[in-house]
Amino acid sequence: MNTKFIILYCTVPDQQTAEMISKNLVEEKLAACCNIVPGLKSVYRWEQKIQTDDELLLIIKTRSTLYAEVETQIKDLHPYTVPEIIALPLINGSVEYLNWMDENVRS
Repeated sequence: MNTKFIILYCTVPDQQTAEMISKNLVEEKLAACCNIVPGLKSVYRWEQKIQTDDELLLIIKTRSTLYAEVETQIKDLHPYTVPEIIALPLINGSVEYLNWMDENVRS
């Protein structure tokens, strides 16, 4: 099992925010890749009310050791008071892709 890398999910309100966060993370080598998935509908409770919003999902691939830095960077750039930032272990993947990630994310 390989837990050297993680995948983060982060919802954002619009394309501009998605691109800004993604580009920043990749430029800073805090993420090897960020996928921007449009067409998300989120239903959640906020301030004692049920909310429904159109959002986009960022799928962020990075090293597990960089989680704290990635979280801080997202919070600095994100317009939400409490952005969704969830990390999942990347337990396996193709050797070629994991090597590419290794080369494109800070140690």
